[in-house]
Amino acid sequence: MPTITLKFKDNVIGSHPIEKGTSLTIGRRMDNDIVIDNLAVSGHHARIDSVGEAFVLVDLQSKNGTFVNEQLVSSHWLKHGDHISIGKHLLAFSSGDGTGAADTPASEIDKTMVMDTSNYRSMVQKSTPVVPKPLRRQSEPIGCLTYLSGGQGQLDLTQKLIKIGKDPTSEIVVKGFFIGSTAATISRRPDGYYLSHAGGMTKPRINGQTVKKSARLQNLDLVQIGPVELKFFLKEPSPAGPA
Repeated sequence: MPTITLKFKDNVIGSHPIEKGTSLTIGRRMDNDIVIDNLAVSGHHARIDSVGEAFVLVDLQSKNGTFVNEQLVSSHWLKHGDHISIGKHLLAFSSGDGTGAADTPASEIDKTMVMDTSNYRSMVQKSTPVVPKPLRRQSEPIGCLTYLSGGQGQLDLTQKLIKIGKDPTSEIVVKGFFIGSTAATISRRPDGYYLSHAGGMTKPRINGQTVKKSARLQNLDLVQIGPVELKFFLKEPSPAGPA
């Protein structure tokens, strides 16, 4: 089973298995799955989500950032052997079998201290982008939808507009008496992907919140309309993929 091993100064604190279809939260507060008692760690610092057969690490807008292999990341598809740096702690990702998690005490201090160490500054400097802007623009992430219920498979949002509804020509077909022929659309705009209600009595929802008109999708949002539930996520295009 995939495992996250928490370390501090080469000492193993705990080993946390990650099951498919679940999420693992990391932070200073006690309600996290992995609690790190360090003032450089935000209350809710990062999260690891299971997406299909893979696992993605997402920084939860933490104050001091999340690093993978000394590179500052906002999200990252984890690979065997990746090392995640959060505060002064190291979390090693393994795709093999793991052991049970260890309980770690944590402080309930709301204010996060800003790190000011040579190691932190070194990692930030190493993370400075070196790719020219035109090339970075060509590698903009592609939005994807993967079924959680009501269907199977994954849809890459490469078109400017996709339709969701009971019309059989829709890219995502949803059955139901109150579902509109075109119940919702997802449009690709310069600043991201937007889910909009198009028609019918059943309105789409994002993370349980009803979308009455239009809302921008964020990485790992849950989209639901009728019996269909999907997870929206961003992935880096392949070198030969669309710009």
